[in-house]
Amino acid sequence: MLSLVGIIVGLALLIFLAFRGKSLLWAAPVCALLVAFTGGLDMFTAYTQNYMEGMVGFVKEWFPAFMLGAIFGQIMQDSGGAVSLTKAVVKLVGRDKAIFASVLCGGVLAYGGISGFVIIFSMYPIVLGLFKEADITRRLIPATIMTGAFTFAMSAMPGTIQNLIPTEYFGTTATAAPVIGIVCTIIMFVGPVLWLSWRAKKFRAAGEGYDEPDEMPEEVPDDKLPPAWCCFIPFVVIVILLNVFKMNIVVCLLAGILLSLVFLFLMGKVRGSVYLTNVGETCNKGCQSAVSAIMNTAAAVGFGSVVKITPGFAFLSELVLGIGGSPLIAESIAINVLAGATGSASGGLQIALDALADNFIQMSQTSGIPLAVFHRVGSIACGGLDTLPWNGTVVMLFALSGVSYKKGYKHVAMETVILPLLSLIPVFIYYSIVH
Repeated sequence: MLSLVGIIVGLALLIFLAFRGKSLLWAAPVCALLVAFTGGLDMFTAYTQNYMEGMVGFVKEWFPAFMLGAIFGQIMQDSGGAVSLTKAVVKLVGRDKAIFASVLCGGVLAYGGISGFVIIFSMYPIVLGLFKEADITRRLIPATIMTGAFTFAMSAMPGTIQNLIPTEYFGTTATAAPVIGIVCTIIMFVGPVLWLSWRAKKFRAAGEGYDEPDEMPEEVPDDKLPPAWCCFIPFVVIVILLNVFKMNIVVCLLAGILLSLVFLFLMGKVRGSVYLTNVGETCNKGCQSAVSAIMNTAAAVGFGSVVKITPGFAFLSELVLGIGGSPLIAESIAINVLAGATGSASGGLQIALDALADNFIQMSQTSGIPLAVFHRVGSIACGGLDTLPWNGTVVMLFALSGVSYKKGYKHVAMETVILPLLSLIPVFIYYSIVH
């Protein structure tokens, strides 16, 4: 029982420290040592072996993908490619559909593998301008941007980079259970857009429309941006190589980077413009972002590596996995709790599968539910509680937009926590009845 209490207290402490803005690089091992102590483990061994093996193992497996993905995103940001793509989507769907256009833009960038941080910085000036034209209150900006960048396009849509994690455990592909992914994508796109549009009308009717922020971001003129098509093609190539030709994600990202550089330099020569002034510096910034992102996620994975060897975790696993109804519900709960505790979708998914994948495989064999479905549900579930208030990206977006948590977070919670979780209910019901 003491071990179980230690896990709960360790998770609570990790959540508290993350919420207070403390680095997971020291917070996660401290919490892991607390869990080890209450679990009767040798604390020195737990840190130097169990914790570090989990942390280093994650870095070894995923750093190339994190680094290349971050470099690709940095190229899109520094060249203005992300802004160019955003403006192209807005022009396509119409500036009068501010919320719909904003969510779609974020989804396009996220599906192409652009990191959330890059999406936020690229989209914020555009969304601000759209909301000003449509007279929509700024309190809805964080929820609108987060919906596009961190929900359907990150976890539900078949073929996203997030889907690579379950493939390592289940032997599935990034497009596993595509029908479920598409259905949940529709729910996670249409529902939030309708809800945000309704809230915007309610605020406007109550006399609350657009208000200028204290600091206006600088918007890049259209003639200084690269053509949208030469930025869009690398996205398409990455997705096709990954999902059609089943190539390694490292190869896919390398191809995207090389294509983006070729197009940007060629178009720059043709149009007499310079879209990337210093490729070396762009790569430096991308690598720095990658190191920060992967080390924080790896620190959380290390915490999970210690938790899973304690007696309390065995009891907790039996408790969660013994939940009645569809075994998919147990999987969803386990992944959500860990994603919420770490403030990371990929971290929570990695920890849960690292500890429980064998159980899920056995459940699949017993229930007859395909592993592809476990893959898809796990991928979607990790995008629920990951955006609780202590998530670093959430904190950064509120700081950038100048919107207070009191005014804006309840809308973020509805869009990125509640609605994504609700999107899985039809899946649970269907497989509870059929299996």
